[in-house]
Amino acid sequence: MTLLAAALEELVTANHILAKEGVVDSFGHISIRHPENPGRYIMSRSRAPECIEVSDLIEFSLEGKPVDARGMDPYAERHIHGAIYEARPEVTAVVHNHSPNVIPYGVTGTSLRPLLHMCAGMGSHVPIWDSRTNFGDTTLLVSDMAMGRDLAISLGSNRAALMRGHGCVVIGQSVREVVFSSIYLEVNAELQFKASMLGQITFLSEGEVDAILKRRGPYTFERAWERWCRRAERPYEPAPGVK
Repeated sequence: MTLLAAALEELVTANHILAKEGVVDSFGHISIRHPENPGRYIMSRSRAPECIEVSDLIEFSLEGKPVDARGMDPYAERHIHGAIYEARPEVTAVVHNHSPNVIPYGVTGTSLRPLLHMCAGMGSHVPIWDSRTNFGDTTLLVSDMAMGRDLAISLGSNRAALMRGHGCVVIGQSVREVVFSSIYLEVNAELQFKASMLGQITFLSEGEVDAILKRRGPYTFERAWERWCRRAERPYEPAPGVK
């Protein structure tokens, strides 16, 4: 299997995993930077993630223009992905979702912060982007590159950002990393709400987050990925170089 073909299969699997684990439902999407052309990215046509197949995938320029849409309608919010790839050359995968337990933190002013070691992938700081600040009253959808670039500025060098009244965006340097971080962002959001009912929360320090991220290696993602593949009824293939 070629590098590109393997990447496309992994992207399809990622869509199914995110749906099975409750991070996306009928809406939300994941993309990858093209493994052979960093000036392009790949994501599905506008379709519910758990239904996506390789034939649904479309290649885009960073400005969101399909190279060949083959008559398929793209996601309206593809500009989230292109703008982040444009701003962050090291990023190779992006997830946008409406993960339910995450939403309240974008509308209440309560900071979403890591409290569990498994959730360190969200980083020490999760900023909130409010589309109304620079674009006024809209549908809240990131429908063009101007909005996408504004979101990318708010994301900055962070690993995730909330979108007020809408959802969140998560970035990674691999598909398996971004899926891992997206799932555990939702886990952290639920745990933080529960912990807040009991008393003052002791969050992870910035030093602890850094130490966890330095220790975390491919084996971390691989153990989770194999399980999630089985739950989503998708074939498991080890990442290159992983036994």
